[in-house]
Amino acid sequence: MDRKKILIFVILTLLISWIAAGLFYLSGLEWGTLYATAFAVVYMFFPLLCTIIVQKFIYKQPVMKTYGVNTNRNKWLLVAWGLPVLITFATIGVSLLLPGVSYSSEMVGITEYLGDYLPEGAMEEMPFSPVLTFWVMLAQGLIAGPTINAVAAFGEELGWRGFLLKETASAGFWKSALFIGFIWGIWHAPLILMGHNYPGYEVPGVLMMTLWCILLSPMFSYITIKANSVIAAAVFHGSINAVAGLAIMPLAGSTPLLTGVMGLAGFLVLIVINLAIFIFARPEELMQKEFF
Repeated sequence: MDRKKILIFVILTLLISWIAAGLFYLSGLEWGTLYATAFAVVYMFFPLLCTIIVQKFIYKQPVMKTYGVNTNRNKWLLVAWGLPVLITFATIGVSLLLPGVSYSSEMVGITEYLGDYLPEGAMEEMPFSPVLTFWVMLAQGLIAGPTINAVAAFGEELGWRGFLLKETASAGFWKSALFIGFIWGIWHAPLILMGHNYPGYEVPGVLMMTLWCILLSPMFSYITIKANSVIAAAVFHGSINAVAGLAIMPLAGSTPLLTGVMGLAGFLVLIVINLAIFIFARPEELMQKEFF
């Protein structure tokens, strides 16, 4: 493990990303606008940019071949596509066990969660009934996840599950996954502080986002290694981004810190999946084998 190489990548990625976020903040543009969405997409490509800078221009080594950019077709691509849906529905079930949370056939959770970030009467303007809207949005997410979302997610995943996973493999599965999850989490900090993902809870949201990334990281690493391709990580990332919001739609009494995939309910679901990986999957054995 080349610690210097890893350190250069981490510092460069955080520095470029955080400076860009600072410039966006100083521009006076509000979060929740189309400008913010465009910036968030650009932000996702900074880990890719830094991977290329470090690997190709500093270390003079190939990028794509080294970090698993291939089109291997296997069942793990389907796992990467479908697991986010399982996580979403399991999170809805856990959320309903929390005090003060109940099922809403009117799908009021999305307006409760986003509050001022949605125009007044947004749900009423939908062309379908609230329940049908939920299923339509799920179908859209299943299409967007492995396609357009995965393209944007690849900007991150070449850095996280490409560069960092490969370079930290000798540390072992769990140490590598937890380290990557921590870096991935704090990388989001400026966006969270501007209102992304945890509107109204920006400061505790930074901690929540970091914990969420740490809990997700083992799943990302495991799927990437089993698929032998960072493309699988991009599909998983794109898909969970596409469907995670559905976990709060059918809930009344929803709050960002407790319900949804990125709240306490989601954390509990991810902990159970991680325990399953720990007990049944023997991930440490995977890290002893060459991948990519």
